[in-house]
Amino acid sequence: MEGNKDEAIKCLSIAQKYKDAGNLPSARKFCQKSVNLFSTPEAAKLLESIEAAEASGSSSSSTGAGPSTSNGNAQGSSSSTETHPSASGAKHRSTGSVNGTAGGMGGEKREFTAEQLKVVKRVKACKVTEYYEILSVKKDCEEAEIKKAYRKLALALHPDKNGAPGADEAFKSVSKAFQVLSDPQKRAAYDQSGSDPESRFGGMSSRGPGFSASPFGGGSEGEMSPEDLFNMFFGGGGMAMNGGFGGSPFGGPVFTASFGPGGFRTTRMRTNTGGPQAQQQGEGAQGRSLLMQLLPLLLLIAFSFLSAIPDMFSTSIPDPRYSFSPSSRFNVERQTSGLGIKYHVNGPEFQNHRQIAADIAGGTHRRGSTLSRFEGQVEQVYTSNLYGECQRGVERRQRRRDAEVGLFGVGTDWEKVKAIEAEKIESCEELKRLGVLKS
Repeated sequence: MEGNKDEAIKCLSIAQKYKDAGNLPSARKFCQKSVNLFSTPEAAKLLESIEAAEASGSSSSSTGAGPSTSNGNAQGSSSSTETHPSASGAKHRSTGSVNGTAGGMGGEKREFTAEQLKVVKRVKACKVTEYYEILSVKKDCEEAEIKKAYRKLALALHPDKNGAPGADEAFKSVSKAFQVLSDPQKRAAYDQSGSDPESRFGGMSSRGPGFSASPFGGGSEGEMSPEDLFNMFFGGGGMAMNGGFGGSPFGGPVFTASFGPGGFRTTRMRTNTGGPQAQQQGEGAQGRSLLMQLLPLLLLIAFSFLSAIPDMFSTSIPDPRYSFSPSSRFNVERQTSGLGIKYHVNGPEFQNHRQIAADIAGGTHRRGSTLSRFEGQVEQVYTSNLYGECQRGVERRQRRRDAEVGLFGVGTDWEKVKAIEAEKIESCEELKRLGVLKS
């Protein structure tokens, strides 16, 4: 239905990103969800291409064309190695598979040492939720040891420095382990359950290591992507374009990282402002900016105080009491002149109110008169109560709709969902009738 079209488009975009990254199972999952929410020709076409790619991948793997990695993903072709002498020892150059190595573009050659490959194999040999084993720390270790272990492994496994097969996945696993163990609440939950505290089985959203709600990070629930975590941990500095640590022409550090089989690359730059004089100028400008932001609020406070001065020196008569439902006490029905809202007052009390009685005797509702001001307050209270009831009714209806749709919308009775969405809320309809709430 049309109400799910935006969500379906988001799922289709995520599926396309997973397909470009070579993660066909996840791509098929989100593409199928997009079709279930709102079927479009683009989603159907993408689903066919994913299924065709999976079929071709399974047929090529069954012919024994290449070796498989420890997690069962087939490589397109065997790797050959060349030995090149260097000051640090022998480096191996991998030709990669047809889909490219873990951290590079398809088919490009990436250098790595035997020690780097050993670190990758050790991390990938661990289960995805064995966070202590991934970081090689004890279960009762301190937070400083966790940070030290992450720093060492992140530098060793960063895709711009380590071209070994599987280095990208290992880097994501290390980032995920650090995100869980560096957070006291997540670590306590993990120690208790032994599973990912952010998975839907652990009471939070389900997602893979190193990913937030979207496949490349940046989600709304606070989880960072591996490159964001790396950038934050190392203070904004990082791998430069050639794989080293460098600076920008503006005086600030530059961070560039590659992620995913598709070679997803991000560059970030932070500028420096100069010495103590520039810092003092920045603080002065910040103070002036803060003052300008607070100026409207200060003017409003001053205006409110000045307008309240006459009331401080005058003896005002309290407004008469009223009710929106009749009773033996509130036995006189009246109607406001603005929105025509019915209210009930006590007859003698209302007639004996000197200022209101004078306004009634005049026969008109003068703007600014006591009667006009009183009825304005009645209308404000009435519409505020209606608005609160309307908002609560909308929230209840939305919760019923979400419960009927379920998690992925599979097997949902969409006719019942339409009926829920079409239900009218009495308080909202009354606000529309009064012209307070637009249709």
